[in-house]
Amino acid sequence: MEVYCTRPGCPRPQNYFSDLDDSSMLKTVQQKFCTTCGMPLILSGRYLPVRLLGQGGFGAAFLARDRYTPGMRQCVAKLLQPSISLTPAQLKIAQTLFEREAAVLEELGNEHSQIPGLLAFFELTVTSLQGGKNDQFFYLVQEFIDGKNLEEELAVKGKFSEAETMEVLREILKVLDFVHSRGSIHRDIKPANIMRAKNGRLYLLDFGAVKQVTQTAGTSKASTGIYSLGYAPPEQMSGQEVYPATDFYALAVTCITLLSGLQPTELFDSYRNEWNWRSRVQVSSRLAEVLDRMLLPAPSQRFQTAAEVEAALKYNSQQPTMVVQPRPLPTPTPLQTQQPPPTQQPPVPFVVAAPPGNLQPPPRGAFSIWDVLGGAAFTGFEGGLLAIALTSLLPNPGISIGLLGMIVGGLIFGQYRRAIEQTEMLIISAGTLAVLWFFPALRAAVTIYPNSPITGVLFVGWLAALGAIAATAIFRLIYKLLSNIF
Repeated sequence: MEVYCTRPGCPRPQNYFSDLDDSSMLKTVQQKFCTTCGMPLILSGRYLPVRLLGQGGFGAAFLARDRYTPGMRQCVAKLLQPSISLTPAQLKIAQTLFEREAAVLEELGNEHSQIPGLLAFFELTVTSLQGGKNDQFFYLVQEFIDGKNLEEELAVKGKFSEAETMEVLREILKVLDFVHSRGSIHRDIKPANIMRAKNGRLYLLDFGAVKQVTQTAGTSKASTGIYSLGYAPPEQMSGQEVYPATDFYALAVTCITLLSGLQPTELFDSYRNEWNWRSRVQVSSRLAEVLDRMLLPAPSQRFQTAAEVEAALKYNSQQPTMVVQPRPLPTPTPLQTQQPPPTQQPPVPFVVAAPPGNLQPPPRGAFSIWDVLGGAAFTGFEGGLLAIALTSLLPNPGISIGLLGMIVGGLIFGQYRRAIEQTEMLIISAGTLAVLWFFPALRAAVTIYPNSPITGVLFVGWLAALGAIAATAIFRLIYKLLSNIF
């Protein structure tokens, strides 16, 4: 069996032990040591690294096998061992961040199916290769996700379609909704930290930069300088406080990177200090408007929760879809010595979306067919109940009909102005039915079912609702036919 040495700088990290091919020996052997540098190979007496997955400035990740599971479960062993010389204070910060990742994975990963779970966290002290000193290593073992991250996927298949990008956006929004609800902020959303497993499920990785949101008095809210250049918003790059909206900014940059196949630095116009991603892709106005708002420079202007982003996507999906065509980038003109007239205003580069909770209602008449028919059913049902009550109370049929027409007209006008929403329609209908139920005098005019007057009330109400639906459908059909003709 091959076992990989995890000591940084080992000249020959690959080791082969034929006796470990015997399952009984594999389960009982106490330890194996690197034949080159003497580093213990069986981590925590349990995990056997088999190959290097990747490494950076602060450590490396290894594919390992858990010898105490029946199927030798695969896992990821992450090593914290900075490759550069750090001061004791800097090393302490790195250790704290590493421990934070372990704590977050233990808390979040074991509760959410799209976050890798923590399996172990431990440290190992061994004799240094320099002699006379000891080296301290910190290990974190987590669930292995067999697949490719989106950065690798983008390099292989090219830019993503709108549908594929929308899938990424909505799936990661679900994960962020969970993370934010637990008082954490990821702070490092990017394609390399989103993994697609072979079964198609998307996972959010690398919680080493996560920030816990605390409310303790006197606690510093400043953000540590850990971020990925191009994906981090202004408040994070300047070391200021971070918010859930910080993650939404990075997620939007991830989406425009996937859509265009370009790096963030290629999509940001430093001359105008704005994103020019729309000129590189073709997407629907629905997605474009949502991403534009997520990319606004001020955190207060962006969406504040994942639920707000999802609601905006659903709201815009009800509007007519328009494709945003790429527009050519204007060429910056050299500075002129002559100044423009004082009254001349610079062009507005884009329209800022309304802040959360202030979404403008759709234009009058922009109702779907289901809105129209649902409103007709409500009007008919409510009109039937009111007709029963008015004819029971008022002896004069003319007055009853006139009053009924005024009320029904008011209900229709309220729906047209969107003053009455669907939930309110149900409440109004239920309230009217309850009044008829508890005051028999109001349903005296109903004699359809003498033994069960309330059944007669329901029958009249539903009959009126069906009639209103039929009349509305016929009117809508005639209107469309006449519109096509004229």
